[in-house]
Amino acid sequence: MPDKKHTKEVCTVLCLCVLWYAVSCTNNVIGKTVLNEFPYPMTMTMVQLLSITVFSGPFFNLWGVRKYVDISWRYYFRLIVPLAFGKFIASVFSHVSIWKVPVSYAHTVKATMPLFTVVLSRIIMGERQTTKVYLSLIPIIAGVGVATMTELSFDVVGLVSALVATAGFSLQHIFSKKVLHDTGVHHLRLLHILGRLALFMFLPVWVYVDMFNLLNDDSVTYHDYRVVALLISDGVLNWLQNIIAFSVLSLVTPLTYAVANASKRIFVIAVSLFILGNPVTSTNVFGMLLAILGVLYYNKAKYDQKRKEKKETILPYSQHDWQERSSALFPKENGGYVKLANGNANGVVSNNNTFSYNPTITKGNLLFV
Repeated sequence: MPDKKHTKEVCTVLCLCVLWYAVSCTNNVIGKTVLNEFPYPMTMTMVQLLSITVFSGPFFNLWGVRKYVDISWRYYFRLIVPLAFGKFIASVFSHVSIWKVPVSYAHTVKATMPLFTVVLSRIIMGERQTTKVYLSLIPIIAGVGVATMTELSFDVVGLVSALVATAGFSLQHIFSKKVLHDTGVHHLRLLHILGRLALFMFLPVWVYVDMFNLLNDDSVTYHDYRVVALLISDGVLNWLQNIIAFSVLSLVTPLTYAVANASKRIFVIAVSLFILGNPVTSTNVFGMLLAILGVLYYNKAKYDQKRKEKKETILPYSQHDWQERSSALFPKENGGYVKLANGNANGVVSNNNTFSYNPTITKGNLLFV
């Protein structure tokens, strides 16, 4: 029975990953196609945020996702609102990068996310990494550097936009983990909250920047149903991609998810090169692969670091500490107390013949908390 259950879970994860890769590839190809014909990345961002807001509520209620939890207004404005602001900033720059440079190159630059995560975690959270983690950043930086120097369709705006988007997504990842831990809100509900807030914050920006330009652009045909259909499809696919990604994350370990995400990036790059046909050189492909392999090595290094930290956290007492603790008085079944060792007890025998044991917890002895 357990084997059947495990097999079912593995099949579910595999099916979700295949669906995730297919939806992501389709989303990126459609996004690039739309931006080639309709060069308004902010409008595309608007459609995606609108899709998250409109579809998430009814779908999550139907799916049985638990309702919102109580979050104080102070916490809301201190963390939730900045997270939503970061979401639309990252989304806008992500679309600008896909508009200005090929999808394959944009995703190669986004492979630098571990670099931003390490730097920002050090600055914001004060986290230190192992030497192995720092070394894993070298092939990522080298791979992106090679891909940049050999990119035939290179554009500075596209490169900077991809880097800003990656930094934004890294910040979201860091603070989203904190919000989920602090509030206990369901991850899909958090997606809905952020999408809705980002939409309302982004609406005046879109009106000022894109709406008036669209009204004054004679080349825009409002009866071009193909572009409208592609925009709606892009919004739905982006929303669906978020849902599948969160579902996979809820079923597997962080390392498995990170590896699956890196593999997805390889798949997106390969499919975009095949379907969109942007010109590349063998050196350019080598740089892309080097960056992705660096991401995989980074994920393995982070996994090893967490395993080591976990092992150190649950280490039992040393022999000396154990002997000290065992010197305490312990109650016997037939009444009275027994002294186990040197008389160095960390317990107290009260007047009514009850025994309370209060061990001194030292750093690293968390097994006895």
